[in-house]
Amino acid sequence: MKIVILGAGQVGASVAEALASEANDITVVDQSGPCLAQLADRLDVRTVTGNAALPSVLKNAGIEDAEMLVAVTQSDQTNLVACKIARGLFNVPTRIARLRGVDFLADEGMLGDDMFSVSHAICPEQEVTDYIARLIAFPEALQVLEFADGSVTLVCVRAYEGGLLVGKTINTMKEHLGSRVEARIAAIFRDLQPVDPEGNTVIEAGDEVFLLAATRFIRPVLRELRRMQKPVKRVMIAGGGNIGARVAEALQANHEVKIIERDPRRAETIAVRLRKALVLCAEATDEKILAQENIDEMDMFLALTNDDEDNIMAASLAKRLGCPRVLALINRRAYADMVQGGPIDIGLSPAQISIGSLLAYVRRGDVERVHSLRRGAAEALELVVHGDRSTSKVVGRRIEELPVIKGARIAAIVRRGRDASVVQREGFLVDELLDEVVIPHHDTVIETGDHVVVFCTRKQLVAQVEKLFQVSAGFF
Repeated sequence: MKIVILGAGQVGASVAEALASEANDITVVDQSGPCLAQLADRLDVRTVTGNAALPSVLKNAGIEDAEMLVAVTQSDQTNLVACKIARGLFNVPTRIARLRGVDFLADEGMLGDDMFSVSHAICPEQEVTDYIARLIAFPEALQVLEFADGSVTLVCVRAYEGGLLVGKTINTMKEHLGSRVEARIAAIFRDLQPVDPEGNTVIEAGDEVFLLAATRFIRPVLRELRRMQKPVKRVMIAGGGNIGARVAEALQANHEVKIIERDPRRAETIAVRLRKALVLCAEATDEKILAQENIDEMDMFLALTNDDEDNIMAASLAKRLGCPRVLALINRRAYADMVQGGPIDIGLSPAQISIGSLLAYVRRGDVERVHSLRRGAAEALELVVHGDRSTSKVVGRRIEELPVIKGARIAAIVRRGRDASVVQREGFLVDELLDEVVIPHHDTVIETGDHVVVFCTRKQLVAQVEKLFQVSAGFF
């Protein structure tokens, strides 16, 4: 596919890296020559320097025969104008825009073909906000991801010395959980390397373990590997920018929130907006300020400024001063790999979090959801099964009959609209049809309409998995 990407910042570079690795023809446009040069050194992409909102620049980038435009510059206005031009002048079929402004996102009519001609809008700041909110709901976790409209949850935790399963084989998990709760260890990473999770695999302290289960069962499953931490009630946030303010707004109703913002004008602005949060105008890397504001009594510290170094320093300082759980927003992958597992509990890459919905839309077809894992090294996909036994390689076949893709594992299957009476017999009270979550075994048969969650320990395996689930040309 020929794709033009506007913007070579963190989001644009991550999108380019993800799509270039899937054999697409990529051109990246940005006004910064140095940023483009760095990108071209790393990736097999073409670059064009110029204003992405100008038709002449878009034409120079090859927009005339492009199949997709991905406008992810820092400017909403530039992204919207580019989408309008791409459709009106060059008839580009698919136009994706990154938008920050609430006004644009709140009114879908503004994005239609009669207005700005945006096929699909993404808001990385909101996706990061939702992601952090899930981590606060599960303070034991390193990652919390949802599939099938929330029916299935995938949680990454670090196994600790003394955990119920540590030092034991995976197949003993069933004894602890009982027959009513089914779960799957989708992957294990040990010393940054994947370990194939077979029944006789022994879990070791320090392992990063990806657990997958029906969402209603995820907490009892977590107890097998982690000490359950007390619920997060008090949160301190460093940085009152787009992400920091959004997170504070999402938490302020049910949490005690303090924000530290260095810019007096920005601090005043968000103080008016956030009526239930306490806004302090100060430096988050100031040890005296953190101590004065009782950082040791906070349940969680979130370093969400736009500066990686400040985030690392503030989070490390908060940890040293007694905060039990700290998170830092880190754009540079080298930094994220370096700090996680040290004093910083969680290092988040905003670009890797937000890229999932975009990749799902780009791939479309059978792909319903994509989650980037381990800072882009691995992926978890939700694929919808189509066709029948004659047009599909998976429909009507047992798991053991499918081709083996080493490093790719079917972790769960979701079937829509399970009979509520069946669930009630298992002891759950429901008022409507539920999704049936199947933790598959070797003899599980895949049916058309199933939502299949596949864990790939290496991103390079994604193309093979997608090809396996594609229907033949004769399917309509």
